[in-house]
Amino acid sequence: MEMRALFGVEARNGYVIIDKNVDPSRSPFLRGRLDVILTAEDPAGIAEQVANAVQLDGQTFKVTFVSGGLAFDEQRAAEKEIGWRIHGQADMRYPDRLFGVAHVQGRYWFGEYVKSEPMWLKHNDKPQPYSTALGTRVARAVANIAVPDIRAGVRAIDPCCGIGTVLIEARSMGIDMIGYDLNPLALKGARINLAHFGMPDVVKRADMTLLEPGEDGPFDAAVLDLPYNLCSVLPDEERLAMLRSARRLADKVVIVTTEPIDEAISQAGLRITDRCTVRKGKFQRQVIACESDGGS
Repeated sequence: MEMRALFGVEARNGYVIIDKNVDPSRSPFLRGRLDVILTAEDPAGIAEQVANAVQLDGQTFKVTFVSGGLAFDEQRAAEKEIGWRIHGQADMRYPDRLFGVAHVQGRYWFGEYVKSEPMWLKHNDKPQPYSTALGTRVARAVANIAVPDIRAGVRAIDPCCGIGTVLIEARSMGIDMIGYDLNPLALKGARINLAHFGMPDVVKRADMTLLEPGEDGPFDAAVLDLPYNLCSVLPDEERLAMLRSARRLADKVVIVTTEPIDEAISQAGLRITDRCTVRKGKFQRQVIACESDGGS
């Protein structure tokens, strides 16, 4: 679901081929990005072109196989055949430039390779954790689904932000997101967590059902992680009020829920555009992307 939001296409066989520059560190489900500069039917075809295509200017380099399902010895052979034709000094441990070679769709592809850095793993180390909060991987994916294109002027809101798990992931990627919560203890935890990662205090106390778009808005997207408690169930009326409030705040809403709520989503004036299920053992959550149905 996150891949569809970021790239507009479905990932197939572990990769997507698109004309779009996305930082691979944005997604917890991406290993890296290959910026293709050469393509050929075999490694020899890449090797014939690579000396003219790559100028190192004294930098060291490494060639690594990144995708394609070939046998291990075939991967190493492709790396060597191409690497030997690059004019410069190879460094297998700490190269200045990293190049990748892939075998997909029956062809070989070569270019600069950008590895993903798992920033979300660092955010697991929160001073104020909470047992039922989203995991950082899911929180990061949810933020990306809500705001796939980060650009100036795009703003988002988490009106039930809890300890700030989604906020931290969003702001670490440069998404302009603010948060609200009614629980003062949750807000205290969110402020401590944000400060721990060097992020500004962007949370306020408020009942989200009373928020209006003009308060710190307007917003392009909202993330609503519906409250979950092992010992109680969110009343239908309260849940519907929260969904209606989210629709008022933004035309695009990404909902995280532990219960089936399709009917309530429709009653709130929202239309489902995509969804997926996240499982952890026997426990599961739904992530549901919605848009305003255009009604009043």
